[in-house]
Amino acid sequence: MKHFFILLSFLFLLQTSNAQLFRKEKVSYDANQGRGSTDNNLLRWGYFLGFNNYDFNFDYNQDLRDIYIKRSTGFNVGLIGNLRINDYIDLRLEPGLLISTRELYYSQTYFSGSPSSSDLIREVKSTYIHLPLLVKFSTKRINNFKPFIVGGFSTALNLSSNENNPDDNSNGQFRTTKNTLFYELGFGIDFYLYNFKFTPSIRGAFSINDELVPDEDPNSPWTSNINSMKTRTVFINFTFQ
Repeated sequence: MKHFFILLSFLFLLQTSNAQLFRKEKVSYDANQGRGSTDNNLLRWGYFLGFNNYDFNFDYNQDLRDIYIKRSTGFNVGLIGNLRINDYIDLRLEPGLLISTRELYYSQTYFSGSPSSSDLIREVKSTYIHLPLLVKFSTKRINNFKPFIVGGFSTALNLSSNENNPDDNSNGQFRTTKNTLFYELGFGIDFYLYNFKFTPSIRGAFSINDELVPDEDPNSPWTSNINSMKTRTVFINFTFQ
């Protein structure tokens, strides 16, 4: 239901701004009325709202049945700081709060006996403080549109991490590391409206470091066959500047 209302709001925004977007006259900044958006400022600020879809990429030690990951749609919110380098290149800092949940489903082949249903499922909840440093490469502005690609690196602090928890999977706790490094790639389009600049974008983030905290038991059915576990995710963000 939450996603439905956000989608309706997005469609309403596009409908009401349709005349502004598709007119031949460029929307320009009005300094007297303090409205519009300009790309000429050295520094610009804004915020974003959006969705995420987190996944894990596993590398295994033995050829057993893959661990199935049930993904769910999470939520993004954050701020934007934009430093103008020239007409086509910007440096961006986008600190944000990202919330997601993943469930891991194990095959019975991982267990020597007859595991309970609770042993076959592990829930991984994540609340990230996400800090990306990105370089934005834009095309020349076409009327009120400006496509771009973006890439860079980020770090994330998982506030839901139980890395230092003495309990492991034998007590129902699937542990992940607290800090993660990512590289990110994406694209989007700047839309220039009368009162602000609206930017929908899609970006992928791929972790560089292994995030698994192994169980104390070296033969643990939950972690012994995992050589590495790395996050990969897709962000769909709506930015307002």
